[in-house]
Amino acid sequence: MNIQENISLRGLNTFGIAKNARFFTVVASINGLKEALAWAKKQNQKVLILGGGSNILLTADFDGLVIKIEIKGIKLIEESEDYYWIEVGAGEIWHDLVMYAITQNWAGLENLSLIPGTVGASPMQNIGAYGVEIQEVFESLLALDREKLTLKTFSKEECKFGYRESVFKHGFKDQYVICSVRFKLRKKPELKVEYGAIRDVLNENGIHNPGIREISDAVIAIRSSKLPDPKEIGNAGSFFKNPTIDQAKFTELKSNFPEIPGYPTQEGMKVPAGWLIEQAGWKGKRIGEVGVHAKQALVLVNYGDGDGMEIIRLSEQIRSSVKEKFGIELQPEVNFI
Repeated sequence: MNIQENISLRGLNTFGIAKNARFFTVVASINGLKEALAWAKKQNQKVLILGGGSNILLTADFDGLVIKIEIKGIKLIEESEDYYWIEVGAGEIWHDLVMYAITQNWAGLENLSLIPGTVGASPMQNIGAYGVEIQEVFESLLALDREKLTLKTFSKEECKFGYRESVFKHGFKDQYVICSVRFKLRKKPELKVEYGAIRDVLNENGIHNPGIREISDAVIAIRSSKLPDPKEIGNAGSFFKNPTIDQAKFTELKSNFPEIPGYPTQEGMKVPAGWLIEQAGWKGKRIGEVGVHAKQALVLVNYGDGDGMEIIRLSEQIRSSVKEKFGIELQPEVNFI
């Protein structure tokens, strides 16, 4: 185990926030993870688990041990007439997994192309895009108890998935480290092309009988046109969750704002947070070194030397103005560290 001291985390978080870790190590196996956690416990150091750094906002130096998870591997473990079951290391890059699945004709992940981050974070957030969420292809995961250093398998039911939620963000927050994830993928695709602009992009390219690769290509084109590349400008993708309100509230808003979009769900009407933020006048607005992206109001950006607290203050101003205008409370999707 190689423990380094006073390591910059700027290149390890997609916001590009310049904060340091007092101690830092990389683990590529479950045994390595156990060793790092045991060291932290013995040294009485708090621990931060880091994957792709794509859903965190660093607000201060981390006075403890940062453990970067690089547990790799993609294995086909079972197949039936209709499905493949695969096991994937938590340190695999999510988009790399999606691209590999497409080469193998494993269907189900194509709508989730180009989402930043690692596989281990995907069930924590129940990541989703263009009509698909992880819970739809999730089978189980293997996680390490941070205190007992014992392994536990979690079923889909035990993960308690919700909209950008799981038990690992609440009841079991900071208690487990996800080591690997099992997915159940289809041999015969069930394509979802009606969400967002997927159908429009396919039609523009003259594709009327798409496969999973064409769906992925369309999603990549849409995301690339709307969302900034973290390598070019610091961001963590969608900063806020899309709020869900009851039908009565939506009807009231519709009378005052006829153009307000909404999508029915089991919980109520989901309203795009980006639309609310744009209508509140924030799209493209810059305050010092941070701001709201010019093409997608749901994305907050660091123009180079922004600080995490500056982004938090900006987000609070946005939340306040949206609540004042629409009576809707936005909730951050990004985790503040």
